[in-house]
Amino acid sequence: MGRRPARPQDGARVDSAGASGGDISGQEEGQGARVGEPGAIWLPSPNAGARRGGARPRLVVLHYTAMETAAAALERLCDPTFAVSAHYLVGRDGRLWQLVCERARAWHAGAGAWGAVRDVNSASIGIEIDNSGRAPFAEPAMARLEALLAGVMARWRIGPESVIGHSDCAPGRKADPGPRFDWRRLALRGLALRPDTDAEPGLDPSSDVGALLARAGWTAEAPLEARLAAFRARFRPGGEGPADAADRALLAALPEGPGIDTVTRGVMDRPTDGPTDGRMDGAIDGETARS
Repeated sequence: MGRRPARPQDGARVDSAGASGGDISGQEEGQGARVGEPGAIWLPSPNAGARRGGARPRLVVLHYTAMETAAAALERLCDPTFAVSAHYLVGRDGRLWQLVCERARAWHAGAGAWGAVRDVNSASIGIEIDNSGRAPFAEPAMARLEALLAGVMARWRIGPESVIGHSDCAPGRKADPGPRFDWRRLALRGLALRPDTDAEPGLDPSSDVGALLARAGWTAEAPLEARLAAFRARFRPGGEGPADAADRALLAALPEGPGIDTVTRGVMDRPTDGPTDGRMDGAIDGETARS
């Protein structure tokens, strides 16, 4: 599985006031002022770099590890031969590891897009959740994830509409966090989006479903069926077949996906490399995840 990760640096300071800090180009710089979640175990991964174009986090991307243990996931995420990482790993027992400073660019998303964002890694915080992809998510992990999301969203002024799954930015290629993940629980706590079906729809519900999906954020190069499946996994579990009126109504009620702004303008139109990655049947992207 490659080299074993270094021992956690117990007592290392994690600075929660991240949005006011200066630039950090990687894991070797600014070790005394890491930006992250208080109480996290610091286990630095070599698989990180500078965010491109002066970007700051404006998305949170949720993943499952698709591995049997947190230890196996940590080993993969800290192995330079796999070129994959995430900012955080949430253990199923509630432990939390931070692998990459929030100011830095972790390699977790790989090829994909969300709204106008084409370099998802430069515009996001990546969170891996210790789960095989086949079982329900453990309660201690979900409770820790809620606390972590609240902290990240406050530090970087990220709204619930910008908390997405890997399947949202890489539909068809990735399925995580998968059908067992409780998006409704996060939405009820203001940590993920819930369509406001009472609001004035942004587009006519009779519009083309491809246009509705693209407007809401599903802009990655993928078949319509894959993008529709990613939408349904979050907002209409169990939906099958061609798009229908219920799909269109929910999509029309969603806010518009992220566009180009002055903070992330430099990373919007830079595509990532191809979809090939180095992981074994799972959600932890390798090789091109650094792109």
